[in-house]
Amino acid sequence: MWVDLPEAELRAYRSSQTDPADFDAFWERTLSESRRYDLAVDVVPVESGLRTVDVFDVTFPGFDGQPVKAWLRLPAHRDGPLPAVVEFLGYGGGRGHPLESLLWSSAGFAHLVMDTRGQGSTWTTGDTPDPVGSGPAFPGVMTRGIESPDTYYYRRVFTDAVRAIEAMRSLPEVDSERIALYGNSQGGGIAIAAAALDGAVSALVARVPFLCDFPRAPVITNRAPYREIAQYLKIHRHAVQRVHDTLSYFDGVNFARRGTAPAWFSAALMDATCPPSTVFGAFNAYTGPKTITVWPYNEHEGGGVEDEAIALAALREVFKYT
Repeated sequence: MWVDLPEAELRAYRSSQTDPADFDAFWERTLSESRRYDLAVDVVPVESGLRTVDVFDVTFPGFDGQPVKAWLRLPAHRDGPLPAVVEFLGYGGGRGHPLESLLWSSAGFAHLVMDTRGQGSTWTTGDTPDPVGSGPAFPGVMTRGIESPDTYYYRRVFTDAVRAIEAMRSLPEVDSERIALYGNSQGGGIAIAAAALDGAVSALVARVPFLCDFPRAPVITNRAPYREIAQYLKIHRHAVQRVHDTLSYFDGVNFARRGTAPAWFSAALMDATCPPSTVFGAFNAYTGPKTITVWPYNEHEGGGVEDEAIALAALREVFKYT
């Protein structure tokens, strides 16, 4: 069943989220602090057994110079710098196995899959720890360090994501002028943030994105991961304003207001994990050229492979790559 507003109301919906006065200054300071560390990208070939795709184990400096892992996949037969896709992953997943996620390299793109620090034990494996501590938190990562924007978990993840784009841009196999960001669920939320923070990517694909419209999301769904925030506030009863102040620095709605690259979103009307109004909160705020695909009878899987097909066609058109 539908879990939220009808589509006509979704298209008219506007989030109540507001911009912190120092939002841009906060992120400029955050990125400047991590850019003090040289962008030393380590790229090591992996013997994968594949004939049409070359796989590389990548390490680059993320937040505070801390090492972040990724897989780089390239078409085995390539001629000159390639258009590129940087992918961010859904909640609980890590970069996984070298043989996974072969779509983009098989289609002729350079493809970087960023490991998500401190995750990677729910549905795929990860290799990047999060060495930063946290105050009391509900299990999961949604409330780690939520006492302050400076200590919040996603400050580190979003910084890792921007540095992943910069790492990709530095590779000789990559056309630095043709980089797209791609993500599903949490990965879509990370992609929205990273596109705004980087400011120079060519395209954005955010499938049923998470991390959007924090004033609304935790009070209209009881599904994890948004439920982690509600459970935390159930115990920390007097922390509501402080928590929402922190989350405003990480909300996809506020990043969408700064988005300029052509963007493709998707939403599913039966999605209780990322309710469609939260997706539309970000989509309707997005300032660049944008398209959204709505799947009326789907849950958090959204359009599945159909979303992938739409993304592939869109990026081929953006990059004039056939």
